[in-house]
Amino acid sequence: MSDQDNRHGLVQWHGTTIIGVRKGDRIVVAGDGQVSMGNTVMKPNARKVRRIGEGGKVVAGFAGATADAFTLFERLEKKLEQYNGQLLRAAVELTKDWRTDKYLRNLEALMIVADKENLLVLTGNGDVLEPEGGITAIGSGGNYALAAAKAIAEYEDDPETIARKAMKVAADICVFTNGNVTLEEV
Repeated sequence: MSDQDNRHGLVQWHGTTIIGVRKGDRIVVAGDGQVSMGNTVMKPNARKVRRIGEGGKVVAGFAGATADAFTLFERLEKKLEQYNGQLLRAAVELTKDWRTDKYLRNLEALMIVADKENLLVLTGNGDVLEPEGGITAIGSGGNYALAAAKAIAEYEDDPETIARKAMKVAADICVFTNGNVTLEEV
C-alpha cells in the first residue's frame, strides 16, 4: 500500500463505477453497489446514485469516500437552492468552494451530476466537465464502462440499455465493481 493510499493511517475504502449517458433527450446515471475495504467487500448494495434538489430534478452519483460524497451532495443541494435549481451555476460554485475551502479541498470524491439539460463531471480541482459525445464514467471501473458504452452507443439508442451493458462490462472486469446497479433517469 502506498503512502497515497494510507495517508490518514487507515485502510482506504476503494472503488466503484458510475456512468452517465446522454442519448437524444434522455440522460441516465448508473452506479454499482459495492463498497470495499482493502480486499474485502464490506457492502454489496450501497446506493451511490440518488436524486437531489427540489423535486429530485437532479441526479448525482459519486465515486470516492462515502462521507465526503455525502458532504458534497449536501453542499450541491444548498447551491441548487441558492441558484434556483440551475445545475450548471450550482456546479461551478460548488467546485470553486471545493477547490479553495480549507475543509472541502481535502474531500476525496468525484461526482457525475445531471438534469434535463446537463451531464457534468465535478472534481475537487475545480473542474466542471461536460463529456464529449454524451458519455462519461468515473471510479475504478470507470474506464471499462466508458469504453464499453462508447462502443455500444453507435448501435444502441436507449441510454438505459447502454448504461446497464457498460456497467456489466465494468463489473466483469473491475474487482471493485459489482452488478448491483442503481440507475436514475432525468
